[in-house]
Amino acid sequence: MSSACHAHPDDRPVQSEPASRETSDLDAAFREHAAALLQFLRRKASPQEAPDLVQEVFARAAGSAQRHSLVNPGGFLRRIAQNLLIDRSRKVHRHGAPEVSFCEERDFAAPPQQEWSMEAADLMSLYEAAVDSMSPRTREVFLMHRVDELTYREIHEHLGISVATVEYHMMKALAHIAQAVDYTR
Repeated sequence: MSSACHAHPDDRPVQSEPASRETSDLDAAFREHAAALLQFLRRKASPQEAPDLVQEVFARAAGSAQRHSLVNPGGFLRRIAQNLLIDRSRKVHRHGAPEVSFCEERDFAAPPQQEWSMEAADLMSLYEAAVDSMSPRTREVFLMHRVDELTYREIHEHLGISVATVEYHMMKALAHIAQAVDYTR
């Protein structure tokens, strides 16, 4: 008998397990929304950084506890992208722009980068104004979750309010910020 005709039992292809529902939902969301996110991030960041930022958006989405109950995956991904841009803006604002030497023969003015920095600063101002204009309880819940990085359960225990109330205040805060920032512009 020829070994080419008969496969050894160990040579059979391994059948992989079906992907979990959440992985397939995230895959579907990626296929459906990646191009729009890439275009959005190219406008808001830079064409070179946009692909990496899209990957970061989906990495954050995969790690989110909310990924199991998404009604609007596109909006959820867009919100993550905006939060990522806000985080980057904060980091630049905190650490300042890096010092770079300039050589006239090699370098030239880059107005788009300057425009992006201005847009990021404007977005940050809108974000801060929106947070400042929230009701005290909503602002407290929002900041505990986003700045102090407490879970909804930890906020519930700390403030003595139900988890549903924490969720209500977070939805109210995010809607308020979305309206103030007007991410459709």
